[in-house]
Amino acid sequence: MSNLKILKNLKNDLPSSIVVFFVALPLCLGIALASGAPLFSGIIAGIIGGIVVGFLSGSQIGVSGPAAGLAAIVLAAIGTLGDFENFLLAVVLGGAIQFLFGVLKAGIIGYYFPSSVIKGMLTGIGIIIILKQIPHFFGYDADPEGDFAFFQVDGGNTFSSIANTFNNISPGATIVAILGLVILVLWDKVLSEKGKIFKLVQGPLVAVVVGIVFFVVTLGNETFGISPEHLVSVPVPKDASSFLAQFSFPNFSAITNPDIWVVAFTIALVASLETLLCVEATDKLDPEKRVTPTNRELLAQGTGNILSGLIGGLPITQVIVRSSANIQSGGKTKMSAIIHGFFLLISVILIPRLLNMIPLSVLAAVLFIVGYKLAKPALFKTMYKLGWKQFLPFTVTVLGIIFTDLLVGIGLGLLVGIVVILIKSFQNSHFLNIEDKSNGIHKIKMTLAEEVTFFNKGAILKELDSLPRDTYLELDVRKTRYLDNDIIEILEDFAEKAVNRNIDIKLISERGIVENPKSFIEFFKLRPKNT
Repeated sequence: MSNLKILKNLKNDLPSSIVVFFVALPLCLGIALASGAPLFSGIIAGIIGGIVVGFLSGSQIGVSGPAAGLAAIVLAAIGTLGDFENFLLAVVLGGAIQFLFGVLKAGIIGYYFPSSVIKGMLTGIGIIIILKQIPHFFGYDADPEGDFAFFQVDGGNTFSSIANTFNNISPGATIVAILGLVILVLWDKVLSEKGKIFKLVQGPLVAVVVGIVFFVVTLGNETFGISPEHLVSVPVPKDASSFLAQFSFPNFSAITNPDIWVVAFTIALVASLETLLCVEATDKLDPEKRVTPTNRELLAQGTGNILSGLIGGLPITQVIVRSSANIQSGGKTKMSAIIHGFFLLISVILIPRLLNMIPLSVLAAVLFIVGYKLAKPALFKTMYKLGWKQFLPFTVTVLGIIFTDLLVGIGLGLLVGIVVILIKSFQNSHFLNIEDKSNGIHKIKMTLAEEVTFFNKGAILKELDSLPRDTYLELDVRKTRYLDNDIIEILEDFAEKAVNRNIDIKLISERGIVENPKSFIEFFKLRPKNT
């Protein structure tokens, strides 16, 4: 990227990076907490994901960091492997395997997810963000930020947590959250059109500053004061040595432990899949419709995970929450992701105490806006108008993400999408034209599709078996470029039955017309191979 282009887009990328920083900070900490890992490991992953992966990635607007989808895997892996240092070795090895995936060009897998499932993924994540932030908005922080699964680490679920919120409302946190939400809406809908200053200074920054001021002003107030459990909680080192002590290093002596390799492969597979799905979704959100090179993305993510594991960080993937916040805030190039990584690094070194004055409820208001823009009600109407073949996989993906987790929801949507494809294939295998009965003979013309596979077997068999006696069948295969052997065998069997049912067959092909062919198998063996 040229220096001129960087400077030209900096007016967009710098404000956007600030918004991404405020979104990423509590998520880095919350995902570490949900993973049973040291809090600082989440910050490390956020820094590496921003600076290193941001620099190496081919995505201009994707943002990487610790992933909520891996939290349950990390929690179980740390328990299985005995200690965090053993787990870090698995992260390093997982990164190396991911890098190998990139070398082997496995990134092409990302292109095989239906559009309806990707849109369902974005919408489902938007809804789950809103549902998960409702408790934080009202100052009920029993479940950590970044836990996006239906069944939560605190033992409850998404809806039980919302129900418990109304018995645990914190007045101060709620007031400042409402103030923050009003600021964000006014900034987005009104003030951003009033002058350049309102575009340069982002609404989330103003909302966070208001939150810090509110905390300081109400400090000690029994009614409206915000207690520490409702604030961001960044580790505060006393000096340089205590800061460096927060870094952990992998235990390479455990490399022969087979459990390490099982965890490494699991991390590599899940992190790669999440990244590829996020890349596909982010490219759809990109106003400029740029296409991310997926193999390069796997190389970048693998490198990031190797480095993250080497210095004590959690596994990294590209993350849709941060990426969508980046796009919504006007980010244009990868500099916004890189700068947000530097903000994380500088802030935890220089101003951790100031960060710990930010109410979580204000950041919940910021995420409300992110979630709403991902899951606008109009999208449901649009998908419905596209027909059930688009709407069903979309809806199943949304509900799957809400009631299970990201990967299971996408898996369910993909399964339904495959079923829809099979149904479409069943319906589109041939065109049937039935002419009027003449002189006691039914004249029927069946035209086969351009490609006919075993998926079409049922539909063609059903049509052939339903033909009445005394039928004259014209079978047109002139447009058929590929005919599966299963279909040829069906035609062969039908030719034998046709004699007993007084059905005459006229086969029309690019080689001419054959009346009552003796053998379909022999006929198609003689066809040119490209047809």
